[in-house]
Amino acid sequence: MTSLNATSDTVSTIDADALIVGYDGDVTSHPQLPEDVRAAIASSASALEPSGKVGSTVVLPGTDVSATRIVVVGVGDGSEGDLRLAAGAASRACGKRPASVVVALPAADDAHASAIAEGALLGAYTFNDYKSDDAVAGYQGADWHVAGASDAAITRASILAAAVSGTRDLVNTPPLDMYPAAVAEAAQAYAQQFPIDVEVWDVPELAEQGFGGILGVGMGSSRLPRLVKVEWAPEGATSSVALVGKGITFDTGGISLKPPKGMETMKSDMSGAAAVLHIVIAAARAELPVKVTGWLCLAENMPSGTAQRPSDVIRIYGGKTVEVLNTDAEGRLVMADGLVRAIEDNPDVVLDIATLTGAQGVALGSRTSGVMGADEIRAEVVAAADSVDEAFWPMPLPAHLRDSLDSKVADLKNIGDPMGGMLSAGVFLQEFVGDTPWAHLDIARPAFNEGSPWGFNPSGATGASVRTMFRFLENRAGL
Repeated sequence: MTSLNATSDTVSTIDADALIVGYDGDVTSHPQLPEDVRAAIASSASALEPSGKVGSTVVLPGTDVSATRIVVVGVGDGSEGDLRLAAGAASRACGKRPASVVVALPAADDAHASAIAEGALLGAYTFNDYKSDDAVAGYQGADWHVAGASDAAITRASILAAAVSGTRDLVNTPPLDMYPAAVAEAAQAYAQQFPIDVEVWDVPELAEQGFGGILGVGMGSSRLPRLVKVEWAPEGATSSVALVGKGITFDTGGISLKPPKGMETMKSDMSGAAAVLHIVIAAARAELPVKVTGWLCLAENMPSGTAQRPSDVIRIYGGKTVEVLNTDAEGRLVMADGLVRAIEDNPDVVLDIATLTGAQGVALGSRTSGVMGADEIRAEVVAAADSVDEAFWPMPLPAHLRDSLDSKVADLKNIGDPMGGMLSAGVFLQEFVGDTPWAHLDIARPAFNEGSPWGFNPSGATGASVRTMFRFLENRAGL
């Protein structure tokens, strides 16, 4: 298994597959690299014209050091964010399946060291479970040695990296194997490892208690829906936060079928629920003095003889009725159930995390998530995101869009004005939160990288929102 450790040794003397140093116009490193060795590396690297641009890498043979290779990576301005990205990019230049890597990037303080450790682990992430090559599938990761990091920095980075990687694993797993009951079973397995409580609603309980959104979306699949509650409830908690995650384990669009190309990445439509599960686990591992309750709204959206139809009317948990005019606007239906149920427990704040709309990517691109909701909660999320260098942009909930959700036969319909679709989806969810302080995080495009790796983000699932929400919880705890 991958391990993360601090080292106080002279880094040039550590036997490893790779040694990572920085570049900002000159080779720069943690002081644990002797000056004469640094100068020798700089001399060798100059022939390859290294760049200080964040994530730019050149690789040298391990002359003058005990490591097999030396990775020189651009560190930009040396900020926490740039160092996190640099460490992530450098980790991919350490060779195939390294056993040991030493990271000697310059860290001004513990926060910088933690960012470096976090970036290195996240950048090295791979998902090989379905490879037939035993050497690839069986690779358990490297032992990482970070110069100058404290135990606290190592612990925090380990918890965060595990949460992000765990989220990625769930999302990357093919929908053949990751369906609503499988996610529920995964949550129950985690409850055997960590101090969290898990409760699962299956179909009879969902029907009895009136969870019409989750049932409506999931009724077209032979693999039936679930609602899962995951909770970290420490004694003396200073506040309570509810997190609601969209968990569509595969989204065909239902009767309103997507085009084939649009389905290729739809295993990622459970990214919100995967993130919520691992955020709760991270809070428990870090023993944050905040009660955190996660709600995983799980369904598979399939077309069949039992699927919901456009023009059906469903009753959301709590009683509101919704006319379903597009079965591909399904995420907001399961989230409505989850929001109403979450608020029933009177949390101080509720946040929902969802790959909700394609319009999010149209408005903000593939790397910036949108956040809507009550002004003060929206600002709190953005502040948390800014402090961990994750891109969230505050978006409005224009009141005039509510009129486009009016239905002639129900309380509201599930689609509104196609212009500003991300916003009208947020306005729909707002109908189910009442006066509870709330924010809605639309991570549709940032949750799954369809392009090449960049920084510490791999191709495929990214774990978007996990680091932001962990910082949000830390801030709520006064840490």
